[in-house]
Amino acid sequence: MTEWFAERFEENRAHLSRVAYRMLGSLDDAEDAVQEAWLRFSRSENSGIENIGGWLTTVSARICLDMLRSRRLKREEPLELNIPDFIVSREEGPEAEVVLADSVGLALLVVLDTLTPAERLAFVLHDLFALPFDEIAPIIGRSATAARQLASRARRRVQGAAMPDTDRARQRKVVDAFVAAAHGGDFDALLAVLDPEVVLRAHRDPASRGIRGAMSVAQQAIGFSKLVQSTEFVIVNGSPGIVSWLPNGKPMAVLGFVVAHDRIAEIYVISNPECVEQLLNYRPLSR
Repeated sequence: MTEWFAERFEENRAHLSRVAYRMLGSLDDAEDAVQEAWLRFSRSENSGIENIGGWLTTVSARICLDMLRSRRLKREEPLELNIPDFIVSREEGPEAEVVLADSVGLALLVVLDTLTPAERLAFVLHDLFALPFDEIAPIIGRSATAARQLASRARRRVQGAAMPDTDRARQRKVVDAFVAAAHGGDFDALLAVLDPEVVLRAHRDPASRGIRGAMSVAQQAIGFSKLVQSTEFVIVNGSPGIVSWLPNGKPMAVLGFVVAHDRIAEIYVISNPECVEQLLNYRPLSR
């Protein structure tokens, strides 16, 4: 029986991981949520579960909801922005197509983090995973009508986010130009590829509002590039990104970009050594 439970859970693990990542924006937290779902499933009575996939999705969503509520209570600033963990793959690697096919943009994840836990759950489950509102309602303890209203409110917030260009080749061309200009110290060339209102945000930075404006971001990019030995182009959440390497052969940072209207609108930076190592060694969610 234990083997049967394990096999049924593994059939659903990838789906649960995708749900948890979109709900939480953290790879570690998503893994914890999926592991807790497994513990509850392994202790359940299988005779009472008719739809295992649906049961596991519901349980995982409730776990994520509790984690979001706990996280929100711990924040010092109610509207503090949290930079999500990246899903990174090499552009020519075998997992690249998985990342592209199953990507969720950084801009979307950042906006999701500003929603209330109930809004986020309703939007993610309905808009990203097509779960009906009558199945979402019991999870958040509201009526189906209230769940629909929560998702609608979240959708309006999401529509205000910077939406990336869909042509990845054009996105890559813009990021290439940014990297070349930064390494060459070409201030004017940087301004040409940066949106005038571009924002740069760093992971786990208390100044979560970030650096704003093309002039300031260009200055920051040129200063940053002086510390970098080489740059590797990668895919970050389905869009072009880069890994910057130090002279000692260690990774310095991973950068994710949001390219809109052929200009860089947002830049997200993760430079914590432990986080960078985790991202580069993480296996993207399989389908």
